[in-house]
Amino acid sequence: MYAKDVLVQNKAGLHARPATFFIQKANEYKSTIWVEKDERRVNAKSLLGVLSLGIIGGTTVKIFADGTDETEAVEGLVALVNTGFAE
Repeated sequence: MYAKDVLVQNKAGLHARPATFFIQKANEYKSTIWVEKDERRVNAKSLLGVLSLGIIGGTTVKIFADGTDETEAVEGLVALVNTGFAE
């Protein structure tokens, strides 16, 4: 298992459009991936799950992955979050 914390930098957080990009990126990997906020963990490949966390700008979340490409999955999703989703 590989995990990393990341700060959500865009003002609106992971609302519908950025969350969709996040899920699409997560689905590129074979590993099982989770996002955790305030000790609540959801499947990173589930739009409803990610939206249910209510992640707003300035929030730190933890991304976990377990599988053959776990490191690439976490690093890829952290890099995506760090772009601010071009907002």
